[in-house]
Amino acid sequence: MYMAYGWPQVIPLELPSFPSTQQIVYLKVANRLVLVVSPSHIELWSSSQHRLRLGKYKRDAASIRIQGENLQAVWSPDSKLIAVLTSSFFLHIFKVQFTEKRIQIGGKQPTGLSLINISLLLSEQVPFADNNLTASNIICDNKHMLIGLSDGSLYNISWKGEFYGAFHLDVGLLGSNDTSELLHSLGNGLASGATQGVLASNHFVPQKSAVIQLEFSMPLRLLFVLFSDGQLMLCSISKKGLKHADSIKAERRFASGDVVCAAVASEQQILAVGTQRGVIELYDLADSASLIRTVSLHDWGYSVEDTGPVNCIAWTPDNSAFAVGWQLRGLTVWSVSGCRLMSTIRQIGLSSASSPVIKPNPDHKYEPMMGGASLMHWDEFGYRLYSIEEGSSDRIIVFSFGKCCLNRGVSGTTYVRQVIYGEDRLLVVQSEDTEELKILHLNIPVSYISQNWPVMHVAASKDGLYLAVAGLHGLILYDIRLKKWRVFGDITQEQQIQCRGLLWLGKIVVVCNYIDSSNM
Repeated sequence: MYMAYGWPQVIPLELPSFPSTQQIVYLKVANRLVLVVSPSHIELWSSSQHRLRLGKYKRDAASIRIQGENLQAVWSPDSKLIAVLTSSFFLHIFKVQFTEKRIQIGGKQPTGLSLINISLLLSEQVPFADNNLTASNIICDNKHMLIGLSDGSLYNISWKGEFYGAFHLDVGLLGSNDTSELLHSLGNGLASGATQGVLASNHFVPQKSAVIQLEFSMPLRLLFVLFSDGQLMLCSISKKGLKHADSIKAERRFASGDVVCAAVASEQQILAVGTQRGVIELYDLADSASLIRTVSLHDWGYSVEDTGPVNCIAWTPDNSAFAVGWQLRGLTVWSVSGCRLMSTIRQIGLSSASSPVIKPNPDHKYEPMMGGASLMHWDEFGYRLYSIEEGSSDRIIVFSFGKCCLNRGVSGTTYVRQVIYGEDRLLVVQSEDTEELKILHLNIPVSYISQNWPVMHVAASKDGLYLAVAGLHGLILYDIRLKKWRVFGDITQEQQIQCRGLLWLGKIVVVCNYIDSSNM
């Protein structure tokens, strides 16, 4: 379970020095880095404890005039290469390299951060530049990239800049009556059988329909292709990967004809589909893509006229929750079971009947994501949601989240305190005699968290008086009555502990410890 806390933070981005489309084109968080691609430049920030800009690449005015502004981008899985497609259909491939310049911040503790050098490796016009086409987003595996085009085809490019050409998905082999053969198990746990919410087709996808989004799951070897007419196609990918056209096979088409975006949760094997109606549909890919549930803000008094269609969906790393951004207004986080966990849209009253919609008033400042959300991405620990407001090019808005302790709260025992943990703190929820809830922010000692960020595991003793907290390495204890932290006296002992699980047996703390050297 996730809970938002505190005010959103703002990461300021460099403004373009000449007129541009004023829209960030790409945002991704990976390997403790945040990549932002704007129309004229690229920025890399650290997403760890210290949010600092580590590197940037700025294109000059001549390059933008001749080759066009940055339009689409993708980051290689190993984070070493960035591919950018410009509005004049030039492909730029950049190399990301850490330098030996270490960053020092006030205080004795080193940050472990280095400056990054971003250099241009390749700049070449793509072969389809003269065909008057538009391009979708770019997806990739370790060796190849795939771009959807407005003639309904997919174009294949290698990370070395080799152009392999375009191909259309052949859906003519799909039988219209026999849906039992649609999904072949590819070692990814997908069941066969007819489904609710999914149709077979014995026609080619009409060429008039442009490809507007590609969504790829490497673990499941599934590709989702979204067309401009709202049709969503599920394709399987063989072990050959994205390189060969014959390895990408259209399997089935989703019946919902108003899809505008999709995001797959590989671990849970769930597909979240955003629609023109502002509704999100969840499909179970392990059960023949059957519809699990739909969620929307309708029950909260907001219709599609207020929020607009769904614009983007982002799953948490553990796939237990997902964030939804709308085109006109707002961002909301739901659990996979359909519980609304957070929303930037202001709420009055508790039931939809008593929740009159607040019309945006220019005098009333301010609600985050008031103009809608265009891009979102969670950090790899699920503690922060990075988001870009629709039409914004000067900042990233970052929402902080805490997680509930698994061995607390949701059990037969009633505890005096509930414990929620964030990246560098504990939020202890206490119920007072007045029946009001109080949240106590317990900041983890700097001496520990600066070396072992972020918090990975938290466990509370049964009497609720002691907390055990584990970061990347080591372990610290907190005595709630005495309000004191206890840490290892020996730092080498601390570094030998990599906690994978934590629990209390009476007054004893039990740690499931991972040892690097023996992989045990």
